[in-house]
Order: sequence, then C-alpha cells, then structure tokens
Amino acid sequence: MLKRVWLFLLTIIATASYVSGQGISAGPAYQSVLMNNPALSGSEGTGVLRLAYINYYPGNSYNLNSVYLSYDSYIPALHGGAGFYLSEDYMGGIINDLRGGLSYSYFLQAGKRLFINAGLTASVFHRGYNFANAVLPDQIDPLGGATLPSSEVLDAAGKTVLDVGAGFLFISGKFSGGIAVNHLAEPELSASAVSVEKIRRRYSLHVSSDLNLTGSGKLKIEPLAIVVQQGNYFSAGAGTALESSHLAVNTVLIGDNGGNINCQAGFAVNFSIVSVYYNYLFNLKSGNSLLPLSLLHQVGLAFSLNNVEKRNTIKTINFPKL
Repeated sequence: MLKRVWLFLLTIIATASYVSGQGISAGPAYQSVLMNNPALSGSEGTGVLRLAYINYYPGNSYNLNSVYLSYDSYIPALHGGAGFYLSEDYMGGIINDLRGGLSYSYFLQAGKRLFINAGLTASVFHRGYNFANAVLPDQIDPLGGATLPSSEVLDAAGKTVLDVGAGFLFISGKFSGGIAVNHLAEPELSASAVSVEKIRRRYSLHVSSDLNLTGSGKLKIEPLAIVVQQGNYFSAGAGTALESSHLAVNTVLIGDNGGNINCQAGFAVNFSIVSVYYNYLFNLKSGNSLLPLSLLHQVGLAFSLNNVEKRNTIKTINFPKL
C-alpha cells in the first residue's frame, strides 16, 4: 500500500522535475523534428520514417514513457515538404497525452546562397487521466494500514484540444538554423471550469552546421546549439556530432534556469537506408537535489524510404544523428 502512495507522489514530483513547461522533453533530439519545428518537414530531401521510444528516469519504477512516430518528405508538386506525426506520453499510469498532427513547409530560394523554409503545423492534443490505482495520503490509516475513503475527489475527465505552431528554417551553405513557436493559441487542457491549465507557448531556436573533415566528405563534424523557452522554463544546450559513413557519435551539454546541468551522449549506426540510434541523458548537477543520475534512455529507428529528385531551387540539410 505504501509503495503505491510513494509511486503516486514520486510520479508527480518526477514529472514536474523534467518537463519543458507542460510537455515532456526528449532533449536535443533531431529525430522528433516535426513536433519541434514544422519548417524542417522534408528538409533532408528524402522520405524519412522515424520511430522512437523514450524511458524517463530508468531504474526508478516511475513508469514514464514516450513513443513517437513520424514521416516527412519533399513533395515537388507542393514545392515543399509535408509530413505527419503521432506521439504518446504515458506518465506513471495516471496521465496519458496523445498527440497527432500534420505539417507543411514551403521552400523558397531567397538569394544565391540563402534558402528559407516556412512551416505550419496543426495537431490534436488529448490528455486523459486514470486514477483507478492512485492512493492519496489521506486514504492511509497509519495504524491499520487500511484504505479509507478520500476527502478529495479527483476528476478523471479528459480533454481534447486543437493546437497550431509555426516555424522558419534558414539554410546557407553548410549552415542551417531555425526558429519555431508551438502552442500558438495556448490551448486549455483542464476539463474543469474552475481550473486553468493552458499549454504555454514554446519558443525554440536551433542552429547546426555540416563540416567536412576530409576531402572525400566521409568524415564530418556537426556542431549544434538549441535554446528553448516555455512559460517560466528556459534551457540552452550546445554540443557536436561526429559522423562517418556508417557510425555517428554525439555529446551535448544542457543547462536550464532550475540550476540543472545535464549531458547527453549517444550514437547512431547506419545500414544503407536504415539508421539505428541511441541517446542517454544524465544529470551532472541538480538544482534541487531531486534529479537522479539517469534522466532518460532514447532508442529509435529512421528509414529513408525514397529518394526525391532535387531541383536547383531546393536546398537540403543533413540532420545531426541524435
């Protein structure tokens, strides 16, 4: 019984300790690009199917998991890229967030070496609750250990809302960068008329480069940086990925305004059209001494399903393999 109480309380604490505003963050993951910046849709120039699984706070039995699926491709008839994505955040068996959306990016050549992609995304966000196995502190008899009726009634009603976002991608030579604003309308998630639970706007900035270390281009270094602000939350990170024909490794250092300093390390292995990647995010310094060492494990697959004919006005980028 007490184990269930601690599980409920720790789920709430852990969820609050590592969220970017109201959304669980997977760190600086370029494999969830459609949810972060719709202007990246189709920007690799090929049709890519991405699958990812994330386990938060592994080894602590918090049961915090996310799954993600997306597909995007450059479509000549649209003069840009389009895609769709599905995701689910399963938080401790109590909160379940489902999201599905469509994205479109228009490709524009703004100068001899400057290309701009302008993207829009529209999605449906559903938050559901399940309090069947939750035990609140006032239900515990400290002497007999019996479960008593709780004085607090938890509303298990879910809520479905529409969400929109926009973004831009700038490409010049080997350098690219993007800005995006998600949750433009700040949709209200609360199912109760007496509470307010808006998803705050999420602003993000990301830059990266693709630099050859050898004349053949078979060994590359890809420095990158990312900044995120949502509500009262702010984080910034920088790192690099080293990529060869079949193997890539990455490391990124991330800090936030809660006094947390985290580090991500990972690798990706390429097999022709299939890429398998793994990232491990761990805490170096906790601002409130609550964060464990292991923050998340992420594993995923990326399939390049079709090659797209590139025209002179189309400029593509190579995503860092992380």
